[in-house]
Amino acid sequence: MTEPTTKPNTPREPLWRDLVGDVLRRERQAQDRTLKDVADEARISLPYLSEVERGRKEASSEVLAAAAQALGLSLGDLLARAHGELTRATGRRPARIRTTTAVPLRTTTAVPLRTTTAVPFRTTTTRASHDGLCLAA
Repeated sequence: MTEPTTKPNTPREPLWRDLVGDVLRRERQAQDRTLKDVADEARISLPYLSEVERGRKEASSEVLAAAAQALGLSLGDLLARAHGELTRATGRRPARIRTTTAVPLRTTTAVPLRTTTAVPFRTTTTRASHDGLCLAA
């Protein structure tokens, strides 16, 4: 896989796997726990957890949830912390999210049997409570 091209002197955004790994490692070390302890509790192999912490592996949501739970975090807590790191690293504010909302038409009492009623869509821009955080596995 090739690296995306960037403009000269433009800092490269950190990879998601690096951010998540950093959060896992910091939390584990803050609890004075070993990789073996967390890997055993999460039922993840020690070498794999080490690679996830170092940003070498793109872990599945199941693996991330197990590692987070072993550290006393929810998957949402882990991802929110990684999102915070990304926001700080890039110095950007969360983007606005475009959503599409269905708006029903007026209904009448006499609708012919073979006629269907269309539902138009209205595009709105709102700020989501999760600030656009999404994990694709």
